[in-house]
Amino acid sequence: MKHKLCDLSDVPLEGSILVPFFGREVHIYRAGNSYRAAANICLHFGGPLECKDGHFVCPWHGASYGMASGERLSGPAPKTSKLMFLSTEVDETALYYIWAD
Repeated sequence: MKHKLCDLSDVPLEGSILVPFFGREVHIYRAGNSYRAAANICLHFGGPLECKDGHFVCPWHGASYGMASGERLSGPAPKTSKLMFLSTEVDETALYYIWAD
């Protein structure tokens, strides 16, 4: 089964867009030739994330995460923290969240 997240044409060349995801939000962005979808949740205290200068930063306490890997770069989140990525699939025009039946 799959759920449409966004049209590929809506994803910027740099930075991210926020899209609704079952009552939450996910950041959709380009990573090289791929598209990624990361939950908009800081792993320190559950705050939102902002896309700044090629990484995600929590405005609450300054935790920072790499966009390519999702790994914590700095700040108060546990050192082994890693953002949650959604399983996705791309067709010619859109990005979809996919899950098993």
